[in-house]
Amino acid sequence: MCHRVMPLSLSEVEQILEERRRTGRARMPERDASAKVPDAYPGKQLPLIAPDENGDLQPVQLMWGFDAPPGARSKLVFNTRIETALAHMDTGRGMWAEPLAQGRCLVPVLSFYESWTRNPPRRGAQVRFGYPGHRAFLLAGIQAQGRVSIVTTEPNADVSPLHSRMPLVLGPGESTRWLGPEFATLANRSTIRLEAFLPD
Repeated sequence: MCHRVMPLSLSEVEQILEERRRTGRARMPERDASAKVPDAYPGKQLPLIAPDENGDLQPVQLMWGFDAPPGARSKLVFNTRIETALAHMDTGRGMWAEPLAQGRCLVPVLSFYESWTRNPPRRGAQVRFGYPGHRAFLLAGIQAQGRVSIVTTEPNADVSPLHSRMPLVLGPGESTRWLGPEFATLANRSTIRLEAFLPD
């Protein structure tokens, strides 16, 4: 369950999209060494990229987490299992049916964290994951009514020794697929390689 990411700032997302419009290539701008962008947690604002009504990508900042259904243990639902969301969309019922069908978006991050739940070295240990060769990368998200949730899937070989789920990490060129009609084919992330930064 992903509940902490190192996000980009809204300004950085704006610069990336402007560069993409000008050159056709999206590149992470150099970050000022003095700039401090705090980690994002559920209940906080999270910069992301979402298509507008014309399909043009726009920078958006939304609250991370949907209101939980009545009776749930938590107040916010901030991760969405791809399997559950696909089942909701297939039946047209459930909290994820409409967001998955109409609200797919991209969450740019520098890295994400997973709690180390399988034989952790200490209670509450977290592991930071990056995407080798990429300063920033995209997570699949869904959004509706000013809220966003990060989509999760079965863990790949890099995450599975530590945790039972992982964010749906998008590789190069896969953002268009996530936003397009073939998005369900991205559920399997076994070919994505991630780098784990283990706690001291």
